[in-house]
Amino acid sequence: MRLTFLGTGTSMGVPIIGCRCEVCVSPDPHNKRLRTSALLQTAGLNLLFDAGPDLRQQALTVGLQQLDAILLTHAHADHISGLDDLRPLNFAQQSPIPIYGSRTTLNFVRSRFDYAFAETSDGSTRPALTLIEIQHLIPFQIGGVTILPLEVQHGSWTITGFRIGRLGYVTDASMIPPASMEHLRNLDLLVLNALQFKPHPNHFSLEQAQAVIEELQPRRALLVHMNHDIDHTAANAQLPHHMRLAYDGQIVDIADDNVSDL
Repeated sequence: MRLTFLGTGTSMGVPIIGCRCEVCVSPDPHNKRLRTSALLQTAGLNLLFDAGPDLRQQALTVGLQQLDAILLTHAHADHISGLDDLRPLNFAQQSPIPIYGSRTTLNFVRSRFDYAFAETSDGSTRPALTLIEIQHLIPFQIGGVTILPLEVQHGSWTITGFRIGRLGYVTDASMIPPASMEHLRNLDLLVLNALQFKPHPNHFSLEQAQAVIEELQPRRALLVHMNHDIDHTAANAQLPHHMRLAYDGQIVDIADDNVSDL
C-alpha cells in the first residue's frame, strides 16, 4: 500500500488568510498545508480519504487520473466541499464515483450537493456520486480491499476513522472509544490529527495525540490536521523518533497484510 498526503492542514489551511505569524510567512514548504486529505493506492485501486475544498489543486498536483472510491470521515466543509470537482473524473471514467460514509455524513452530502441528485436542464454538468452507507465496526469490501470503519468522537459529532490492513486513518478526533482503540493496534502506520499545542474541545492537541500514539504503539505515526501554531521543524524536534508531522506531498509505503480477520 502507498499513502500520499494531499493535505495536512486544518479547516482554514496554512497559511491562514490575513495572518502574518511566523508559520504563515515561513519559507519552509513543510509549513504550507492544504486541507487534510490523503490518497491510498492498494490492490490496483485509488481510494481517497475526504474531498475538501483543495481537491482540484491536490488532484492536479499528483496527476490523479482514476478514482475508485472516496472514504468520508465526516461532513464538515473542509472534508466534503471538493466533491463537485469530481466531474472531470466522472467524464473520464464514464461512471459515478462511490462515496462511502455513515448515514449522517451521507445525509449532509445529499443536502449540500442536492443538485447532484436532481434532474437538471440539458447541457448542465454535475458530479455523479453513488452514496454507500457504512456502519461502524462492520467491515466492507472495495474490490479485494477490506475496510473497517471505526467510531470516533469529534467534539459532539460521531465521525468515522478507518483501518485498512496495517494502516489506521483518524482525523478530527477529540476522543477514540475503547472498541475503536482496540482495532487500531498492531499498525505499521497510524495517521492521527494534532491540531495545536493547547487543548481544544473538538480536536486532539499535540500532547493528546502523543498519548494516544503511546497507548496504541504503532510502528510509526504521522500527524495531520495541524494549524498555524505548529512549526514543522520545531515540533518534529520535540517528538519521539517514531512520531512525525506529515507534510503535503509526503509519500509513505505501508506493509500490506491480509486483514480478513478484522
